[in-house]
Amino acid sequence: MVENTWPSLGPRKYVVIGILAALIFFFLLSLAVGSINIPLKDVVKVLIGKMPEKTSWKRIILMLRLPRAVTAVLAGAALAVSGLQMQTLFRNPLAGPFILGINSGASLGVALVVLGVGAVGATSMLSNLGLFGDFGVVIAASIGSGCVLAIVLIVARRVRSAMTLLILGLMFGYATSALVSILLYFSVAERIHSYVNWTFGSFAGVTWTQMRILAPVIILGLLISHLLVKPLNALLLGEEYARSMGLTVKRARFFIIASTAILAGAITAFCGPIGFLGVAVPHLCRSLFATSDHRVLVPTVSIIGAILALIADLVAQMPSHHTVLPLNAITSLIGAPVVTWVILRRRNLSASFAS
Repeated sequence: MVENTWPSLGPRKYVVIGILAALIFFFLLSLAVGSINIPLKDVVKVLIGKMPEKTSWKRIILMLRLPRAVTAVLAGAALAVSGLQMQTLFRNPLAGPFILGINSGASLGVALVVLGVGAVGATSMLSNLGLFGDFGVVIAASIGSGCVLAIVLIVARRVRSAMTLLILGLMFGYATSALVSILLYFSVAERIHSYVNWTFGSFAGVTWTQMRILAPVIILGLLISHLLVKPLNALLLGEEYARSMGLTVKRARFFIIASTAILAGAITAFCGPIGFLGVAVPHLCRSLFATSDHRVLVPTVSIIGAILALIADLVAQMPSHHTVLPLNAITSLIGAPVVTWVILRRRNLSASFAS
């Protein structure tokens, strides 16, 4: 079995240095660019505890832009790592973090609150309880994705084939999407508008209070992913090969799914459904580093996922100071060409899982 130590990168270490530098640059750029452009030198001053040229810039950076940038980094890393795990587990190059129906479960939870409450006329009561406060949609999405996660984990312990689990996950997604469609049909226009806004996705809605929950959850999920590099490497050549190497496949599958669900579920709950990053980034890393060794891929997809999330957020804010494009549209515009390029570049895409 592959040892859980950092492999020799050789010339690729310069690529790692390059993407780390890119992450720092785009992180600082995301703090500098917005409705009010702030010089990078003043951004750095604020981050190291000094006063910028204008005192108002400090509040803009620390209270508005910094939580947004940190959220983008966490979301990009989480979605990219969860996508990598799903592609390896199911040996499917188009598998993503939401393939198990977690995204649909979160959407159903939000739809039940945002759409269902309006339908039954209990809005004022739930508002008094604080359900539509700072954590209202987050709680609804968390419950929805958590319910689907519980079902998937129960099934994962009983099902032997990863392909069967994949099909069941898709069925869970279709079923929950159907329920959301029914709620949309019977809901009022205002509620539909609120729900649609949530589906656009955004990194801007996470406050420092919410970050106290989001950050530890994502760090926990990423830590589990790093501990799973040996099982993931063993699964590259299939479950039977992994069993012959002494891996308990059911237990490994359980923790891989749990890690993916934690990462994707938390990001969906706090930021809305963010598409395509989880599918595109693992392919980009495999091509960039010419390897499928998860000792290399798990940390590097985290970095590149964070970079692409920051870029997508910057692009979404580009049209004007008062208009922000849907984040989901931007990530799809970035991700689709990447996946298309990788597919066209590789004659045999499945070879990328065994190289």
